[in-house]
Amino acid sequence: MEKVNKNYFFYVLLCADFTLYGGFTNDMNHRLAVHNAGKGAKYTRLKSRRPVQLLYHEAFDNKSDALRAEYAFKHQLRKQKLKYLEEHGINIKKLKK
Repeated sequence: MEKVNKNYFFYVLLCADFTLYGGFTNDMNHRLAVHNAGKGAKYTRLKSRRPVQLLYHEAFDNKSDALRAEYAFKHQLRKQKLKYLEEHGINIKKLKK
């Protein structure tokens, strides 16, 4: 029997307070719904951070690579995170009200 690749995702959310949150999942739609329900990560449970908006996601063939991408993103300064997003075609300045 052929093994089916399961996608794992690294993702970046824009929170209502305009902060960024990076995470990992194997089900993007479900994870976004969980964050917006206030039952996701401790960071996004705060009402002031919801609703969250998916800014970016990247699929990986294995969990290890997705977790590595999440770790690398989370351990950057905000300025570096914004640069990373801009390099991937996301400019959050255009999203401001």
